Amino acid sequence: MGNNMFRRLPVEQATGQLYGGRHRLRVAYRTRDLIVLGLGVMIGSGIFKIAGVQAATAAGPAVIVSFVIAGVVCLLAALFYAELASIVPVAGSAYSYSYVAFGELWAWVVGWALILEMLLAASVVARAWSVFAAQALSDFAVPVPSWLAGLVGQPKGFDLFALGILLLLVAVLATGSRLGLRTLWFMVLAKVVVIGLVIGVGLTFFDPGNLSPFVPEARPAADGSGQTVLDAVLGAATGSTPQVFGIWGVLAAAPAIAFAYIGFDLIATAAEETRDAPRSIPRGIIVSLVTTVVLYIGVAVTMVGMVSYARLDPSGPVLTTAFDAAGAGVMGKVIDVGAVLGLTTVILVVLIALTRVVFSMSRDGLLPRGLAETRRYGVPFRAAWVSGGAAIVMSQTLDVLTLEQMVVIGTLFAFLFVPAGVLALRRDRPDLHRPFRVPLAPLTAALAIGAVGWLMLNLKVQTWAYFLVWMALGVLVYLVYGRRKSQLRRLLAEEPPGPPRRRPGAGGAGPGGLPPGVVPYPADRLPSGQHPAGVHPRGGPQDTATRPAAPYSAPPPPDPYLSQPYSPRTPGTGPQQQPPANPYAPGASPHQTGGNPPPEPGGGRGRHRRDDEPQPPYLDEHDPW
Repeated sequence: MGNNMFRRLPVEQATGQLYGGRHRLRVAYRTRDLIVLGLGVMIGSGIFKIAGVQAATAAGPAVIVSFVIAGVVCLLAALFYAELASIVPVAGSAYSYSYVAFGELWAWVVGWALILEMLLAASVVARAWSVFAAQALSDFAVPVPSWLAGLVGQPKGFDLFALGILLLLVAVLATGSRLGLRTLWFMVLAKVVVIGLVIGVGLTFFDPGNLSPFVPEARPAADGSGQTVLDAVLGAATGSTPQVFGIWGVLAAAPAIAFAYIGFDLIATAAEETRDAPRSIPRGIIVSLVTTVVLYIGVAVTMVGMVSYARLDPSGPVLTTAFDAAGAGVMGKVIDVGAVLGLTTVILVVLIALTRVVFSMSRDGLLPRGLAETRRYGVPFRAAWVSGGAAIVMSQTLDVLTLEQMVVIGTLFAFLFVPAGVLALRRDRPDLHRPFRVPLAPLTAALAIGAVGWLMLNLKVQTWAYFLVWMALGVLVYLVYGRRKSQLRRLLAEEPPGPPRRRPGAGGAGPGGLPPGVVPYPADRLPSGQHPAGVHPRGGPQDTATRPAAPYSAPPPPDPYLSQPYSPRTPGTGPQQQPPANPYAPGASPHQTGGNPPPEPGGGRGRHRRDDEPQPPYLDEHDPW
């Protein structure tokens, strides 16, 4: 079993009860903070451009319908993320979900894809930030020295702006998440104000005639856009050529738009730092995604209503051009500010998520375990500096703007495992407590997997080739390093011999004496005064969560002295009752009365483990529990 690459991580261990204090994250987020995280990563500069590009090249005014279709597809995936986040509220997101549902090798593959997604996303967006920042300086007539002009706003090669923004945000993350959160709140609020201003001003120039024809007549697609896998398959099967506009154009625009919504999954990486994560994470994911879809549709309606789709130039700043044509050129400067703020929040949230995934994989031993160490503020500073350093090197050495679709394929690959993971856990662990459940799970899971697969088929053949090379490299790294260093493998190898142990939740009491299906959850992750079912306040007479019990172990025997609690006489009723005899007096039987025993030395009945019980070998010496 210890050498099995498909060994699964128990849910009870994945929830973080058995990790030491040096490998725990600090609680920093509430539900509204998670919504800000989602808005920060899903709303970038693309909100000011993607609607115009897809309207001009693929769908016409019906791009509004494409936004709705893409939103429904992403909402399906988000529902499954919400259910798994309510069961396994840990920092690894889809990586940890796959570890629990499918096993270690599949978890590594998903985690490796997530690293590709977020590492490239940080590099690509940093380059785009440099281009927009240079454009904003030009629009505001800010002079740039001649020696600096060739070092900023460059699509490839060394770029000072891209280097500077990455260094600044990595330093913010490595020093403390609350500082980064305050910065994020300010920038997201400013960005939403800019978007509201764009929609409000743009609608004053709205002309219903620009929406006709709503679905333009279909025509063959122009060459040179790159062949997708779907085009190759349809061409080989039917001999057809790709088309734009018409009904097919509306459907073909949806995958490109769905890429703009990608980012809600990164909210799940903040689970260990969130108070009441099993409920807060689902709310944060769904509310932020719905808000993002509404804002994107609002900008799309504004853009296609201001200017006819036939007059839009997809190669330039589409929305700025539309305002210029309407006689509101000053809005171009507002859009510049919104674009720079939008890209800044995207980089910040992507770096937060990348750090947490690397932290989680390192804590499990699949990456060097030293990366999972945290400082006294609960910040994984080593994972932050290593991840940020890799993004900096990639942004300065590769032509990352040509690899933008690699970000998308890594995300969609992880999306495939999440609905499948929900079905797997409902089959294997129906006893688990689920604060959030996806309705009609078998049907909605099939729809989600099919929709995500369709989006992946709309990626270029070249992107698929690069992705396969990256994944092959990842499997090699796992076989050479991760498989040997796995913490789960070590724990299974150290299990003491003994009788077969019961699977958690399979009848009787669960781990630590909890009811079946209730996973212990750290009290500092819960709202003040709330405790999950079966878990009582720390240090109280019913405290079973003071220390986590070993997984698969039997619950402690019941206390025989609690069967008949003593009830004193109510004043004014009946004869005086005699106090109970002391069961600990010489010659007395402890079972003759219901009296409570005297306190035990060293903690009394509140202790979770007797002195003669062995300490589980996998508990970290710094474990605060």
